[in-house]
Amino acid sequence: MVDALGSSLDARLAVDGVDGWLTDQQADRLWNRARELHAGAQVVEIGSFRGRSTIILALALPEQSEVVAIDPHGGNDRGPQELRGKEVEAEADHRVFLENLERAGVRDRVRYLREFSHAAHDEVEGDIDLLYIDGAHRFGPARDDIAKWGVRVAPGGTMLIHDSFSSVGVTLAILTTIAGSDHWEYIGRSGSMAEYRRVQLSPRQRRHSRNAQLAQLPWWGSNVVIKVLILAGLRPVARALGFPADKPWPY
Repeated sequence: MVDALGSSLDARLAVDGVDGWLTDQQADRLWNRARELHAGAQVVEIGSFRGRSTIILALALPEQSEVVAIDPHGGNDRGPQELRGKEVEAEADHRVFLENLERAGVRDRVRYLREFSHAAHDEVEGDIDLLYIDGAHRFGPARDDIAKWGVRVAPGGTMLIHDSFSSVGVTLAILTTIAGSDHWEYIGRSGSMAEYRRVQLSPRQRRHSRNAQLAQLPWWGSNVVIKVLILAGLRPVARALGFPADKPWPY
């Protein structure tokens, strides 16, 4: 076991070499929100892959707190364009995930549920102080995660959603669940990671929050175009439009 690290930079250094799609800016936002929590807080992560975000969260948590990491590691929805048929890789993900937690010294702060998110509700008791969603990106499962897990976030708590305004399914799920909600305030985003706070909004605050999210749609549209170009083998065109050559996928 290691003590909680003193900065998000320390945490990012601790996950150097851990596979995942979490950028440095997203790691900082995740770490900062977890660092603000009270002792005994409960964090739920939906979609852990090989533990990059899990480790960031665990290193930031105060004493007597835990991360509940929910991931079936089942070979479906594994990553971009990896929706099914990745069972062999999934077993490696499962093994490497646990090894990475051990190596980072945070295994005792993480309760790992190797289950699909819709089946894990009964195994998580009480309110959630911070919810991080990076699960299935298809519309139906993403909508269920946001709606059914989001309602369990405590008043004043935080929900962070990866691939917001990047994935078509996740973006549509947001627009049909919380974009116009009177109890979810849009705080901002780091790349495709959007942050929401559960508060009661006045009509004026609700309009402001909704409009701030709608303002992200042009960025979403550009991400969709870039993905189409990559899938069509037209990466040079994507680069000409400003997509960095060293990035495999917009996130």
